[in-house]
Amino acid sequence: MSVTELRYSGSLLKTNPNENGVLIIGQLKNISATGYDAVRAKLEPTVDHQTYNAAITQLQPSPTDSIPLYFNKATLSVLPTRCSRHNSTSRALSITRLVKQNCPSGDCFIVIICERQHVLASACAVARAFPLFSCKSNKLPGQRIVTVEFVIVGNDAHPLSDADTACLQDAGYGVRLAAKIVDAPCADMHTDTFVEEIKAVGAVLNITPLIIRGEELRERGFGGLYGVGKAATNPPALVVLSHKPAGATRSIAWVGKGIVFDTGGLCIKPKASMLTMKRDCGGAATVLAAFYLAVRQGFRDNLHAVFCLAENAVGPLACRPDDILTLYSGRTVEINNTDAEGRLVLGDGVTFAQRDLNCSIIVDVATLTGAQGIATGKYHAAVVSNDEQWEQACVTAGLASGDMCHPLPFSPELHFSEFTSAVADMKNSVADRNNAPSSCAGLFILSHLGFDFPGIWVHLDIASPVAMGERATGYGVALLNVLFGEASSCDLIHAIAPTGLASWAKVEDDGCNGNSENGSAQKKLKTDV
Repeated sequence: MSVTELRYSGSLLKTNPNENGVLIIGQLKNISATGYDAVRAKLEPTVDHQTYNAAITQLQPSPTDSIPLYFNKATLSVLPTRCSRHNSTSRALSITRLVKQNCPSGDCFIVIICERQHVLASACAVARAFPLFSCKSNKLPGQRIVTVEFVIVGNDAHPLSDADTACLQDAGYGVRLAAKIVDAPCADMHTDTFVEEIKAVGAVLNITPLIIRGEELRERGFGGLYGVGKAATNPPALVVLSHKPAGATRSIAWVGKGIVFDTGGLCIKPKASMLTMKRDCGGAATVLAAFYLAVRQGFRDNLHAVFCLAENAVGPLACRPDDILTLYSGRTVEINNTDAEGRLVLGDGVTFAQRDLNCSIIVDVATLTGAQGIATGKYHAAVVSNDEQWEQACVTAGLASGDMCHPLPFSPELHFSEFTSAVADMKNSVADRNNAPSSCAGLFILSHLGFDFPGIWVHLDIASPVAMGERATGYGVALLNVLFGEASSCDLIHAIAPTGLASWAKVEDDGCNGNSENGSAQKKLKTDV
């Protein structure tokens, strides 16, 4: 395999399939409506309009279908016709699969025929098919270039602008960056290496990170992050990138769980469960890449990316069951499971975002619980929030971005008793694993802000969608940017964002956080994606 350079274009360059292969993807209705003329530049003279039209009549998506137009040099692929309400109408998952199955070798072109609101999700879906990380010894010399071109259909069918394609270039890079970090093993992507990745992104954005590392964490009271990472060769770290544009009035924090490898600690995982635990830094990888995209596209509010980096290692200094840690919030935690470490580092991270960065909107992103995959499956992240409208905003943004998600129950009064401790403020793992464990894990994080936290808190558990098979997906980069799209200067992102979100403020309710009465008093969401 060779390294792939991915490029995006708003117009179709005239090429010949004999020299550069082409893959054309779209819904059958859009392919039929645009016809041969829309893609003539990619096919003439090798494939004529009779061949193209005949191919269209032979396509029978169930759920997808592909037909060669000229050997393996030109292929026409159609997306599923049906799309349920909990699936993205962009059919982003199917785009990734079709690209992996049918993309021509060498320098080639991928043509996406879609509506404008599906452009971002489609671009990110293509990026997922071209991972950056590889240690294979049979790499081919040089780079192959894959150019993704768009034919826009529907009511808003004008071609993409240069600004639009620049946004797609940043989005595609962000998806592949997040996936690269998650794919890399801990021997290569330990905490010190991750800090260097953060520094590199900061250098591109002209931002110098704040780094609190090793013993300084202990001295400053980050008991959760220090306790989890102190046994590892490479020290734990809290790292912050801050974007503070002129005129900003709101402060937002994205807090990422960055466990670069999770042995389970002294409550060690079995062999099969420890495999793939290099992926436990997926939340921090998502936050880094999403922050890159947001700042590059002119984010108009204060935005802080907080990275909670540690390796949950086994050693003489490892945190023990029965130990009691004092987190940055000042709350004490009795350790009853060293393999429930992500919530400990995030408890410190969200508290820092609230107290030190003065953020009123805090989103934490984490590969937090295996139970997430049981609750919402392989394709949808789990959402827990103290605000009903923001919960719905995540669903809306997920459908628009292709990074889908689904809510879990938010009931602190029913679930937080799972953490009851006789000797500390709480334990770190639930008493009953059959009682909404993924919801409970999110509530543990919120408890360090306080259940009376007056701002917005959103928890995204991305444990399953962070990877597909043996490869990372770059999940969440598009989701976070669309979720906060009202603060973006990018028209593509702004147009599909949940409306009113960036200006919402929490209001007093009747004591049941996130109830429907509170939600009805807030600005309604746009849900047509």
